[in-house]
Amino acid sequence: MKYYEVKFGIVPVNDDARDVLAAMAGEAGFETFEESEEGLTGYVQQEMFDEDTLMSVIEDFPFEGTTVSYEVCEAEDKDWNEQWEQEGFEPIIIDSLVVHDGRHLPEGKYDISIEIDAKLAFGTGTHETTRMICSTLLSLLTPTPSSITSPRVLDCGTGTGILSICALKLGAREAIGYDIDEWSVDNARHNAVINRVDDRFTSLLGDANILNNVEGEFDIVLANINRNILLADMPMFCKKMTKGAKLILSGFYTEDIPMLVEKASTLGLHLESQKSDNNWASIILS
Repeated sequence: MKYYEVKFGIVPVNDDARDVLAAMAGEAGFETFEESEEGLTGYVQQEMFDEDTLMSVIEDFPFEGTTVSYEVCEAEDKDWNEQWEQEGFEPIIIDSLVVHDGRHLPEGKYDISIEIDAKLAFGTGTHETTRMICSTLLSLLTPTPSSITSPRVLDCGTGTGILSICALKLGAREAIGYDIDEWSVDNARHNAVINRVDDRFTSLLGDANILNNVEGEFDIVLANINRNILLADMPMFCKKMTKGAKLILSGFYTEDIPMLVEKASTLGLHLESQKSDNNWASIILS
């Protein structure tokens, strides 16, 4: 696959601005980023690059007094996935759970261990939003053998499949995930096999409209996606929720919570709890 390398300049540059820009640029198709002295360097498949969306993201950048510029060029033709696999990531501890890759094994023992072979898909546990949802699942579920009374989980924007795998290792009887990126869908299936939960996991290619083809309802719906997609897709999520089901959302900032809660209220849901980490937020609706 051919990639563009996009060099972002942020003035003034700081880690918070980098994090927000990386999250927002995901809407324009970007897959991965590297920090630079000027700001960030982002990589996006040429056929997935949506420059109109990127320009809109920059115009709506939420940090007052901060300016963002960018320069696009063709990226060096190399195997980005191979480079990511060679580097990997250090083990990530989330309460009693550890997330690791095959190259960096954790020290000590943990209640739940998840191995992720990321292949550029979002969801290794390094991001605050992923960690918050995993922590929430740890508080809601207990590691028990799955049964007919265990929850059925829907994972919207599954990425690497980490949230589904976490839920399944905590006793969910089944998890169905979907993603618009074919690479992510395949990667999620691969990670389910690595973690020996593939017999209870299904990964589908598509957006929220794919739910029209999914039978049954779900006890827990997970969505770690940006605010605008959450607002647009929440009605679809609600149609697939059992009575008393929980909708766990992240991928947005603390200032976005009132907007999401207001939308949820129009659908008959109320805010059960919320948490934040470095201005990233997660909420539970029921």
